Amino acid sequence: MVFLSGCIPLVPETMKVIEGGIEEQTRQAFRNFQAVLKASGCTTNDVVKTTVFLQSLGDFGKVNEIYAEIFGEHKPARSCVEVAKLPLGVLFEIEGIAVRK
Repeated sequence: MVFLSGCIPLVPETMKVIEGGIEEQTRQAFRNFQAVLKASGCTTNDVVKTTVFLQSLGDFGKVNEIYAEIFGEHKPARSCVEVAKLPLGVLFEIEGIAVRK
């Protein structure tokens, strides 16, 4: 099993939060999430559970569209919660569990 702690939208080269709104932040956090999966010998198809943290549930629709693009037909169990504050003031964070086959 591979446990991915919270991935936030940091640009690896600068370690700064990507500029832009919820869509840019969601896509960057997913790039980071996928990089950790790859380094672990996994892909998004190996993910069995995710937890998504949003600063505003009002962003759920936009995030859900990107989530569906990333996971395609694969549908891991997911929880999504609104939180008062995330690290560095980001709008999106994701954590997950994958099972390496």
